[in-house]
Amino acid sequence: MRIALLAPLPPEKNGIADYANHFRSALEQVGVKVLTPLAGVAGNSEAIKQAVSGFDWQAVDLVHAELGGGRLGEFLALRELRKAYPRLPLTATVHDPERIVWRREHLPFPLNLLERLPGPLPQAAVVLADPLTLREERQVAKGLNRLVTLTRLGADCLRQRMHLPAGKVAVIHHANLDIASAPLPSLDTLHLLYFGFIYRGKGIEDLVQALANVFTQAPELRDRVRLTLAGGTAAEMAFGAGGNYLEQLNAQIASLGLTGCIDWRLNLPADEIANTIQAHHVMVLPYRESKKLGLLGRQRGTSGALSWAAACGRGAITSDARAFAEEVASGNGAIYPEGDVAALSAQLLRLARTPLLARNWAERAGEIGRERLWPLTAQQFKQLFKQAIAGAPYGT
Repeated sequence: MRIALLAPLPPEKNGIADYANHFRSALEQVGVKVLTPLAGVAGNSEAIKQAVSGFDWQAVDLVHAELGGGRLGEFLALRELRKAYPRLPLTATVHDPERIVWRREHLPFPLNLLERLPGPLPQAAVVLADPLTLREERQVAKGLNRLVTLTRLGADCLRQRMHLPAGKVAVIHHANLDIASAPLPSLDTLHLLYFGFIYRGKGIEDLVQALANVFTQAPELRDRVRLTLAGGTAAEMAFGAGGNYLEQLNAQIASLGLTGCIDWRLNLPADEIANTIQAHHVMVLPYRESKKLGLLGRQRGTSGALSWAAACGRGAITSDARAFAEEVASGNGAIYPEGDVAALSAQLLRLARTPLLARNWAERAGEIGRERLWPLTAQQFKQLFKQAIAGAPYGT
Protein backbone atom coordinates (compact mmCIF):
# COMPACT_ATOMS: atom_id res chain seq x y z
CA MET A 1 0.00 0.00 0.00
CA ARG A 2 1.27 3.46 -0.93
CA ILE A 3 -0.29 6.55 0.63
CA ALA A 4 0.36 10.28 0.47
CA LEU A 5 0.44 11.92 3.90
CA LEU A 6 -0.54 15.60 4.03
CA ALA A 7 0.65 16.93 7.36
CA PRO A 8 3.09 19.21 9.14
CA LEU A 9 6.29 17.41 10.09
CA PRO A 10 9.36 18.24 12.17
CA PRO A 11 11.24 20.54 12.37
CA GLU A 12 7.88 22.34 12.71
CA LYS A 13 7.15 22.73 16.41
CA ASN A 14 3.58 21.75 17.12
CA GLY A 15 1.69 18.78 18.45
CA ILE A 16 0.28 17.68 15.09
CA ALA A 17 3.75 17.64 13.52
CA ASP A 18 4.95 15.38 16.34
CA TYR A 19 1.91 13.14 15.91
CA ALA A 20 2.34 12.93 12.13
CA ASN A 21 6.01 12.02 12.48
CA HIS A 22 5.23 9.07 14.77
CA PHE A 23 2.27 8.15 12.56
CA ARG A 24 4.44 7.98 9.44
CA SER A 25 7.04 5.80 11.16
CA ALA A 26 4.41 3.45 12.58
CA LEU A 27 2.72 3.00 9.19
CA GLU A 28 6.02 2.22 7.51
CA GLN A 29 6.71 -0.43 10.14
CA VAL A 30 3.49 -2.23 9.17
CA GLY A 31 4.33 -2.18 5.47
CA VAL A 32 2.70 1.05 4.29
CA LYS A 33 4.81 3.20 1.97
CA VAL A 34 4.33 6.84 3.01
CA LEU A 35 5.03 9.76 0.67
CA THR A 36 4.88 13.40 1.79
CA PRO A 37 4.24 15.52 -1.32
CA LEU A 38 3.43 18.70 0.62
CA ALA A 39 6.57 18.72 2.77
CA GLY A 40 7.92 22.26 2.84
CA VAL A 41 5.03 23.66 0.80
CA ALA A 42 3.44 26.90 2.02
CA GLY A 43 -0.17 26.62 3.18
CA ASN A 44 -1.75 29.03 0.68
CA SER A 45 -3.92 28.29 -2.34
CA GLU A 46 -1.34 29.18 -4.95
CA ALA A 47 1.42 27.02 -3.45
CA ILE A 48 -0.98 24.14 -2.82
CA LYS A 49 -2.28 24.17 -6.40
CA GLN A 50 1.27 24.05 -7.74
CA ALA A 51 2.14 21.16 -5.42
CA VAL A 52 -0.98 19.24 -6.37
CA SER A 53 -0.35 19.68 -10.09
CA GLY A 54 3.32 18.68 -9.71
CA PHE A 55 2.78 15.26 -8.10
CA ASP A 56 1.63 11.97 -9.66
CA TRP A 57 -1.36 11.17 -7.46
CA GLN A 58 -2.12 8.04 -9.46
CA ALA A 59 1.04 6.59 -7.93
CA VAL A 60 -0.64 6.35 -4.51
CA ASP A 61 -3.58 4.24 -3.35
CA LEU A 62 -4.92 6.81 -0.91
CA VAL A 63 -4.33 10.29 0.51
CA HIS A 64 -4.53 10.89 4.24
CA ALA A 65 -4.42 14.34 5.85
CA GLU A 66 -3.88 15.60 9.38
CA LEU A 67 -6.26 18.54 9.88
CA GLY A 68 -6.12 21.03 12.74
CA GLY A 69 -3.90 23.38 14.66
CA GLY A 70 -5.13 26.39 12.71
CA ARG A 71 -3.53 25.17 9.49
CA LEU A 72 -5.20 25.48 6.09
CA GLY A 73 -2.79 23.86 3.63
CA GLU A 74 -3.96 20.29 4.10
CA PHE A 75 -7.61 21.33 3.87
CA LEU A 76 -6.97 23.27 0.64
CA ALA A 77 -5.12 20.27 -0.79
CA LEU A 78 -8.01 17.91 -0.06
CA ARG A 79 -10.39 20.31 -1.77
CA GLU A 80 -8.17 20.51 -4.85
CA LEU A 81 -7.65 16.75 -4.96
CA ARG A 82 -11.35 15.96 -4.81
CA LYS A 83 -11.97 18.28 -7.76
CA ALA A 84 -9.11 16.88 -9.84
CA TYR A 85 -9.36 13.20 -8.85
CA PRO A 86 -12.98 12.31 -8.03
CA ARG A 87 -12.19 8.63 -7.44
CA LEU A 88 -9.01 9.01 -5.39
CA PRO A 89 -9.66 7.74 -1.83
CA LEU A 90 -9.26 10.59 0.65
CA THR A 91 -9.22 10.27 4.43
CA ALA A 92 -8.31 12.64 7.25
CA THR A 93 -7.71 12.76 10.97
CA VAL A 94 -9.48 15.81 12.42
CA HIS A 95 -7.58 16.96 15.50
CA ASP A 96 -9.85 19.87 16.51
CA PRO A 97 -13.43 18.71 16.07
CA GLU A 98 -16.25 19.81 15.93
CA ARG A 99 -14.80 21.91 13.13
CA ILE A 100 -12.22 21.03 10.49
CA VAL A 101 -10.43 24.34 9.84
CA TRP A 102 -12.43 27.02 11.70
CA ARG A 103 -11.47 29.84 9.32
CA ARG A 104 -11.15 30.66 5.61
CA GLU A 105 -7.96 31.61 3.82
CA HIS A 106 -9.53 34.89 2.66
CA LEU A 107 -12.57 36.74 3.90
CA PRO A 108 -15.05 37.73 1.18
CA PHE A 109 -15.65 41.35 0.21
CA PRO A 110 -16.63 43.56 2.02
CA LEU A 111 -15.70 41.67 5.23
CA ASN A 112 -12.06 41.61 4.17
CA LEU A 113 -12.00 45.38 4.61
CA LEU A 114 -12.41 44.88 8.36
CA GLU A 115 -9.22 42.81 8.72
CA ARG A 116 -6.98 45.86 8.95
CA LEU A 117 -9.12 47.69 11.48
CA PRO A 118 -8.69 47.61 15.26
CA GLY A 119 -10.32 44.82 17.24
CA PRO A 120 -12.88 43.52 17.68
CA LEU A 121 -13.83 44.28 14.06
CA PRO A 122 -11.52 41.63 12.49
CA GLN A 123 -12.94 39.01 14.86
CA ALA A 124 -16.46 40.12 14.02
CA ALA A 125 -15.67 39.71 10.32
CA VAL A 126 -14.57 36.09 10.92
CA VAL A 127 -17.81 35.36 12.77
CA LEU A 128 -19.92 36.96 10.03
CA ALA A 129 -18.09 34.89 7.40
CA ASP A 130 -18.48 31.67 9.35
CA PRO A 131 -21.57 30.37 7.49
CA LEU A 132 -19.46 30.39 4.32
CA THR A 133 -16.57 28.68 6.14
CA LEU A 134 -18.87 26.02 7.51
CA ARG A 135 -20.38 25.36 4.08
CA GLU A 136 -16.90 24.80 2.63
CA GLU A 137 -15.95 22.50 5.52
CA ARG A 138 -19.07 20.43 4.95
CA GLN A 139 -18.32 20.14 1.25
CA VAL A 140 -14.83 18.84 1.92
CA ALA A 141 -16.07 16.49 4.65
CA LYS A 142 -18.72 15.10 2.32
CA GLY A 143 -16.04 14.39 -0.29
CA LEU A 144 -13.85 12.37 2.09
CA ASN A 145 -14.16 8.60 2.20
CA ARG A 146 -13.58 8.43 5.96
CA LEU A 147 -12.80 10.85 8.78
CA VAL A 148 -11.04 9.96 12.02
CA THR A 149 -11.13 11.61 15.43
CA LEU A 150 -9.12 10.80 18.54
CA THR A 151 -12.11 10.77 20.92
CA ARG A 152 -15.71 9.55 20.85
CA LEU A 153 -17.02 12.96 21.87
CA GLY A 154 -15.06 14.51 19.01
CA ALA A 155 -16.55 12.01 16.57
CA ASP A 156 -20.10 12.71 17.67
CA CYS A 157 -19.66 16.48 17.51
CA LEU A 158 -17.88 16.40 14.14
CA ARG A 159 -20.51 14.14 12.58
CA GLN A 160 -23.34 16.37 13.76
CA ARG A 161 -21.71 19.66 12.75
CA MET A 162 -20.60 18.41 9.33
CA HIS A 163 -23.93 16.64 8.66
CA LEU A 164 -22.23 13.29 8.07
CA PRO A 165 -23.93 9.89 8.02
CA ALA A 166 -23.49 7.52 10.93
CA GLY A 167 -20.31 5.50 10.68
CA LYS A 168 -18.41 7.87 8.41
CA VAL A 169 -16.38 9.14 11.36
CA ALA A 170 -14.16 6.53 13.02
CA VAL A 171 -12.52 6.82 16.44
CA ILE A 172 -8.87 5.82 16.69
CA HIS A 173 -7.37 6.99 19.96
CA HIS A 174 -4.18 9.04 20.14
CA ALA A 175 -1.36 6.50 20.04
CA ASN A 176 1.75 6.53 22.17
CA LEU A 177 5.28 5.21 22.15
CA ASP A 178 6.28 2.02 23.95
CA ILE A 179 7.98 3.45 27.04
CA ALA A 180 9.50 1.15 29.65
CA SER A 181 7.62 1.45 32.91
CA ALA A 182 9.27 3.17 35.86
CA PRO A 183 8.21 3.20 39.51
CA LEU A 184 6.78 6.35 40.99
CA PRO A 185 9.21 8.58 42.85
CA SER A 186 9.00 8.59 46.64
CA LEU A 187 5.68 9.95 47.85
CA ASP A 188 7.39 12.03 50.52
CA THR A 189 7.39 14.97 48.09
CA LEU A 190 4.64 15.30 45.48
CA HIS A 191 6.05 16.22 42.08
CA LEU A 192 3.52 17.79 39.67
CA LEU A 193 4.24 18.37 35.99
CA TYR A 194 2.81 20.64 33.35
CA PHE A 195 4.04 19.34 29.98
CA GLY A 196 3.31 20.84 26.58
CA PHE A 197 3.88 23.95 24.56
CA ILE A 198 4.04 26.97 26.84
CA TYR A 199 1.87 29.83 25.63
CA ARG A 200 -1.40 31.57 26.35
CA GLY A 201 -4.50 29.43 26.31
CA LYS A 202 -3.01 26.50 28.18
CA GLY A 203 -4.21 27.85 31.54
CA ILE A 204 -0.73 27.68 33.10
CA GLU A 205 -1.43 30.83 35.10
CA ASP A 206 -4.45 29.02 36.63
CA LEU A 207 -2.17 26.21 37.76
CA VAL A 208 0.31 28.63 39.32
CA GLN A 209 -2.46 30.40 41.22
CA ALA A 210 -3.96 27.08 42.32
CA LEU A 211 -0.63 25.96 43.74
CA ALA A 212 -0.36 29.23 45.68
CA ASN A 213 -3.86 28.62 47.03
CA VAL A 214 -2.84 25.15 48.22
CA PHE A 215 0.04 26.60 50.22
CA THR A 216 -2.26 29.26 51.68
CA GLN A 217 -4.74 26.62 52.82
CA ALA A 218 -2.09 24.14 53.95
CA PRO A 219 1.22 25.91 54.68
CA GLU A 220 2.74 22.62 55.85
CA LEU A 221 2.69 21.39 52.23
CA ARG A 222 5.03 24.10 50.90
CA ASP A 223 8.07 21.86 51.30
CA ARG A 224 6.24 18.73 50.13
CA VAL A 225 4.82 19.79 46.75
CA ARG A 226 6.82 20.92 43.71
CA LEU A 227 5.72 21.88 40.21
CA THR A 228 7.72 21.59 37.00
CA LEU A 229 6.77 23.58 33.90
CA ALA A 230 8.21 21.67 30.95
CA GLY A 231 7.82 21.86 27.21
CA GLY A 232 8.45 23.81 24.08
CA THR A 233 8.26 27.50 23.42
CA ALA A 234 7.56 29.01 20.02
CA ALA A 235 8.42 32.67 19.51
CA GLU A 236 5.27 33.41 17.55
CA MET A 237 3.20 32.09 20.46
CA ALA A 238 5.26 33.25 23.46
CA PHE A 239 5.68 36.78 22.11
CA GLY A 240 2.17 37.77 21.08
CA ALA A 241 0.10 40.90 21.18
CA GLY A 242 -0.18 40.57 24.95
CA GLY A 243 3.56 40.83 25.47
CA ASN A 244 6.14 38.27 26.55
CA TYR A 245 4.14 35.45 28.11
CA LEU A 246 7.12 33.77 29.76
CA GLU A 247 8.10 37.01 31.48
CA GLN A 248 4.53 37.52 32.64
CA LEU A 249 4.39 33.96 33.98
CA ASN A 250 7.66 34.43 35.85
CA ALA A 251 6.37 37.70 37.30
CA GLN A 252 3.22 35.95 38.53
CA ILE A 253 5.29 33.18 40.11
CA ALA A 254 7.51 35.71 41.89
CA SER A 255 4.59 37.79 43.13
CA LEU A 256 2.99 34.69 44.67
CA GLY A 257 6.22 33.68 46.36
CA LEU A 258 6.54 30.45 44.39
CA THR A 259 9.95 30.90 42.81
CA GLY A 260 11.51 28.28 45.08
CA CYS A 261 8.69 25.78 44.45
CA ILE A 262 8.68 25.72 40.65
CA ASP A 263 11.22 24.22 38.26
CA TRP A 264 11.53 24.95 34.53
CA ARG A 265 12.44 22.60 31.68
CA LEU A 266 12.01 24.73 28.57
CA ASN A 267 12.45 23.26 25.08
CA LEU A 268 12.82 19.80 26.54
CA PRO A 269 14.83 17.52 24.17
CA ALA A 270 12.78 14.64 22.79
CA ASP A 271 15.05 12.01 24.31
CA GLU A 272 14.45 13.46 27.80
CA ILE A 273 10.65 13.62 27.69
CA ALA A 274 9.92 10.15 29.08
CA ASN A 275 12.44 10.40 31.93
CA THR A 276 11.12 13.84 32.85
CA ILE A 277 7.51 12.66 32.98
CA GLN A 278 8.41 9.55 34.97
CA ALA A 279 10.33 11.67 37.48
CA HIS A 280 6.95 13.14 38.47
CA HIS A 281 3.82 11.70 40.03
CA VAL A 282 1.01 13.39 38.10
CA MET A 283 0.66 15.57 35.02
CA VAL A 284 -1.57 18.64 35.31
CA LEU A 285 -3.19 20.11 32.18
CA PRO A 286 -5.24 23.21 33.05
CA TYR A 287 -6.31 24.07 29.48
CA ARG A 288 -8.92 26.74 28.79
CA GLU A 289 -11.12 26.90 25.72
CA SER A 290 -10.57 29.87 23.43
CA LYS A 291 -13.39 32.38 23.89
CA LYS A 292 -12.87 33.57 20.32
CA LEU A 293 -13.19 30.05 18.91
CA GLY A 294 -16.19 29.50 21.14
CA LEU A 295 -18.17 31.79 18.85
CA LEU A 296 -17.52 29.35 16.00
CA GLY A 297 -17.86 26.00 17.74
CA ARG A 298 -16.44 23.71 20.40
CA GLN A 299 -13.03 22.07 20.39
CA ARG A 300 -13.48 18.41 21.27
CA GLY A 301 -10.05 16.96 20.57
CA THR A 302 -7.46 15.66 22.99
CA SER A 303 -3.84 16.36 23.83
CA GLY A 304 -0.53 14.80 22.90
CA ALA A 305 0.59 15.48 26.47
CA LEU A 306 -2.12 13.15 27.79
CA SER A 307 -0.85 10.49 25.41
CA TRP A 308 2.64 10.92 26.85
CA ALA A 309 1.21 10.58 30.37
CA ALA A 310 -0.35 7.24 29.47
CA ALA A 311 2.79 6.05 27.70
CA CYS A 312 4.86 6.85 30.79
CA GLY A 313 2.35 5.37 33.23
CA ARG A 314 1.36 8.58 34.96
CA GLY A 315 -2.07 9.90 35.86
CA ALA A 316 -3.37 13.38 35.11
CA ILE A 317 -5.46 16.16 36.56
CA THR A 318 -7.10 18.09 33.74
CA SER A 319 -9.73 20.71 33.15
CA ASP A 320 -12.89 19.56 31.40
CA ALA A 321 -11.92 21.47 28.25
CA ARG A 322 -11.83 19.65 24.89
CA ALA A 323 -12.56 15.95 25.44
CA PHE A 324 -10.29 15.59 28.47
CA ALA A 325 -13.08 14.30 30.68
CA GLU A 326 -13.39 11.29 28.39
CA GLU A 327 -9.64 10.70 28.46
CA VAL A 328 -9.35 10.53 32.27
CA ALA A 329 -12.68 8.86 32.96
CA SER A 330 -11.40 5.33 33.60
CA GLY A 331 -9.49 5.80 36.84
CA ASN A 332 -6.34 7.41 35.46
CA GLY A 333 -6.89 10.90 36.85
CA ALA A 334 -9.34 13.61 37.80
CA ILE A 335 -11.02 16.61 36.19
CA TYR A 336 -12.24 20.00 37.32
CA PRO A 337 -14.36 22.71 35.64
CA GLU A 338 -12.33 24.69 33.14
CA GLY A 339 -11.09 28.00 34.53
CA ASP A 340 -12.22 27.18 38.09
CA VAL A 341 -9.02 27.86 40.03
CA ALA A 342 -10.63 26.99 43.35
CA ALA A 343 -11.67 23.59 42.01
CA LEU A 344 -8.17 22.95 40.67
CA SER A 345 -6.75 23.92 44.06
CA ALA A 346 -9.10 21.42 45.69
CA GLN A 347 -7.92 18.63 43.39
CA LEU A 348 -4.27 19.43 44.08
CA LEU A 349 -4.93 19.56 47.82
CA ARG A 350 -6.80 16.24 47.69
CA LEU A 351 -3.87 14.63 45.87
CA ALA A 352 -1.29 16.11 48.24
CA ARG A 353 -3.19 14.78 51.24
CA THR A 354 -3.93 11.41 49.61
CA PRO A 355 -0.78 10.69 47.58
CA LEU A 356 -1.73 7.04 47.06
CA LEU A 357 -4.14 8.37 44.42
CA ALA A 358 -1.10 8.97 42.25
CA ARG A 359 -0.21 5.28 42.46
CA ASN A 360 -3.73 4.16 41.51
CA TRP A 361 -3.88 6.60 38.60
CA ALA A 362 -0.46 5.51 37.40
CA GLU A 363 -1.46 1.84 37.29
CA ARG A 364 -4.51 2.58 35.16
CA ALA A 365 -2.58 4.99 32.94
CA GLY A 366 -0.04 2.28 32.24
CA GLU A 367 -2.82 -0.07 31.12
CA ILE A 368 -4.16 2.59 28.74
CA GLY A 369 -0.67 3.18 27.40
CA ARG A 370 -0.25 -0.49 26.53
CA GLU A 371 -3.64 -0.51 24.77
CA ARG A 372 -2.68 2.43 22.54
CA LEU A 373 0.80 1.60 21.29
CA TRP A 374 1.68 2.96 17.85
CA PRO A 375 2.04 -0.47 16.18
CA LEU A 376 -1.53 -1.36 17.22
CA THR A 377 -2.83 2.02 16.09
CA ALA A 378 -1.02 1.76 12.76
CA GLN A 379 -2.78 -1.54 12.11
CA GLN A 380 -6.14 0.11 12.81
CA PHE A 381 -5.36 2.85 10.30
CA LYS A 382 -4.10 0.33 7.76
CA GLN A 383 -7.39 -1.53 8.01
CA LEU A 384 -9.36 1.70 7.65
CA PHE A 385 -7.28 2.60 4.57
CA LYS A 386 -7.96 -0.81 3.03
CA GLN A 387 -11.68 -0.30 3.50
CA ALA A 388 -11.54 3.17 1.96
CA ILE A 389 -9.54 1.91 -1.03
CA ALA A 390 -11.99 -0.94 -1.54
CA GLY A 391 -14.98 1.38 -1.21
CA ALA A 392 -16.33 -0.69 1.66
CA PRO A 393 -19.42 0.57 3.50
CA TYR A 394 -18.89 2.33 6.80
CA GLY A 395 -18.32 0.14 9.80
CA THR A 396 -17.30 -2.97 7.86
